[in-house]
Amino acid sequence: MSLVRMIARPMLATIFIAQGAKNLRDPEPALPAATQFSEQFGPMLQKRVPSLPSDPATLVRINAGVQLGAGLALATGRFPRLASVVLLGSLLPTTLAGHPYWRTDDPAQRSAQRVQAMKNVGMAGGLLLAAVDTEGKPGLSWRTRRAAKDARRATRTAKREARMTARRAKSGLSHRISS
Repeated sequence: MSLVRMIARPMLATIFIAQGAKNLRDPEPALPAATQFSEQFGPMLQKRVPSLPSDPATLVRINAGVQLGAGLALATGRFPRLASVVLLGSLLPTTLAGHPYWRTDDPAQRSAQRVQAMKNVGMAGGLLLAAVDTEGKPGLSWRTRRAAKDARRATRTAKREARMTARRAKSGLSHRISS
């Protein structure tokens, strides 16, 4: 792992680990935003995932646990691409619920919420970069294309060898018959 990755991943993960641990221990400060989010998006989410709890405190704790776990995975370099995608997925509802600046009438409050939302957009950009970072190794799509190419090459080689063997066998058989 490069020095940049070794430093950048924990830096990116820090906010998720800190906020995840805080909200897991004490979900109360996030409950008003989670309640509003649950009322707005809960019915739609319940249709798609019927087993998803609708209790705002439980939703806050689930999101906090996801952020804590994925943040630790990203920080330690364990499945960093998957951890980045999971964090990105948890960031969307967090931003929509926690920083709805478009609903705020107070200019100072609106500005503060917009800054927080834009901070989350910036973190989402970092997570996107981390999600596609293959550390210089080939990605899954390249490896899949390469495996298919290797399989086609092996098939062509096997066919060619089979034809050559058949020709040799045929010519060897014709020599024995004429002798």
